[in-house]
Parts: sequence; C-alpha cells; structure tokens
Amino acid sequence: MTVSAVLFDVDGTLVDSNYLHVDAWQRAFDECGVHVDAWRIHRAIGQDSARLLHSLVGERDDDWVARAKELHSRNYRDMASRLAAFDGAADLLRALRDAGVRTVLATSAPEDELDLLLEALDAGDAVTATTSSDDVDDAKPDPGILQVALDRVGATADEALMVGDAVWDARAAQRAGVRSIGVRSGGSGAEELTEAGASLVFDDAADLLRRRDEWLRSSSR
Repeated sequence: MTVSAVLFDVDGTLVDSNYLHVDAWQRAFDECGVHVDAWRIHRAIGQDSARLLHSLVGERDDDWVARAKELHSRNYRDMASRLAAFDGAADLLRALRDAGVRTVLATSAPEDELDLLLEALDAGDAVTATTSSDDVDDAKPDPGILQVALDRVGATADEALMVGDAVWDARAAQRAGVRSIGVRSGGSGAEELTEAGASLVFDDAADLLRRRDEWLRSSSR
C-alpha cells in the first residue's frame, strides 16, 4: 500500500519551538522552587506532560503540578513572538496536499498552543485535520493521539506515516502500528531516533521537502 496520510508532530518538527518549551519549563520549575538543568528538560520534551514532570521532579502533589503547568503555559505564551516555522515546512505540507496526501498535525498541545503553532506555520490551507490535548487523556508515547489522527482522515495504520523529531513520536507510532521517520530539527540524534523505531532520519522539513519522493516511496508497503 502507498502512503495516503502523513501524521506530523509539530513542535520541533514543523515549528522551531522545542527550546522555547525548555526555557518555559525551566522558568516554571525555578518559580516552583526546583532547579532542573536545561539539557534534562530537553530530553523530556515531546512526551506527555505528566510523564515529563514525573521524570524531572518526581512525585508532586496536584497543586504543585497544576501550578508548574500553568507557569509553563504562561511563560511559553510570553515567548510566542519567537515561534517560527522551519524553512520548507509550509511548502512541504502544500506539496503533499498537491500530491493527494492527507496531512494531520498530530500534536497533543493544548488548543491555545496549537493556535500559536498554526499561526507560525501559516499553512492551514494544506492541513487536512489537527489534534490537541483535548482528544486524549495521555499523550505520546501513548499511541492514542495517533489513532485520533487516523480517525480524523479515515486512514488505516498501514496507509499512514508518522513524522516526528522525538523518540516519543517513534515509540507512539510503533505502538500504533504506524511506520515512522524522524527529523533532527528538534535536537535528537539520528541513532536514537532509529533505535526508537524511525525507519529513516532527515535533517529537517526542508530536507523532507527536497527528498519527499524518496521517503514516500521507501515508506510504502
């Protein structure tokens, strides 16, 4: 079967936002009285926020967790003017649309963050569907968001391909039975993305655009 739907992670894959999230989380932790090194936060970016918090600061009560999440959201919104789509990201989505491939922004970002990402991406005309944190209880590496994305475009796992920048994307795809490829633009290395399940790894959206025939063809079953 050929690829008829591509599920895109957004943060670090289509929009250069991962390091803003690192900064936003680090400031949130500092305001909550816990310092966490930036590199540790970066390693956790892209997974469910509950897992991220537990992996970085251990068990905390519900009030502490709620405050940390709210502070992160506030800090991130304050830096929203720095969000920028990666070169080639919008053109990639439009090229896939023109080729008859459906695209889903398969993110578990909250709706307000998704709106900021869509504004930075400026390619709504080429996006078939989106997901958000409202659609699932647990985010990546849980595969739920990918199943929602497939349902939104009426595609089966065999017909789809996941594109992401983090090991959490590849692991979620593997659990959902969806093939995946990775990009290095979020800060993860090619080897770790491959070990997590990505069949191919590219530099960024512009690299995907230049070589789209290659990865669409090689990902077909």
